[in-house]
Amino acid sequence: MPPKQNPLKLNPLQLRTVAILQVLARLPDASTRGPGAGEVTIERFPPAHGDHVHLGDAVVSAKEMTGLYNENVWHALERKRLARADWPHRITLTPAGLEYDTGLAGEILHRSPH
Repeated sequence: MPPKQNPLKLNPLQLRTVAILQVLARLPDASTRGPGAGEVTIERFPPAHGDHVHLGDAVVSAKEMTGLYNENVWHALERKRLARADWPHRITLTPAGLEYDTGLAGEILHRSPH
């Protein structure tokens, strides 16, 4: 039987936020390893560039990024044990958060035209 899609029943905003945090976790200028084993802490959030945000070699619509600036989303991810929030300074993705399959990366990440 294939794994259940969205087993933690995250809402659409939470799913988008996890997908974006997973990308930020792979960018050395946005994140650092730790503090725990297998965790990544994101402390630098990219500013909007017009109607989009650059994430490495991809862009995301600025409207998809709203969960990064929403305290309730951070705390929801914390309750689901996907992250530990230090609102609004940093958020640490747990191994479960780094591995959670949102199914959205292909939908919201687009290769940068510039």
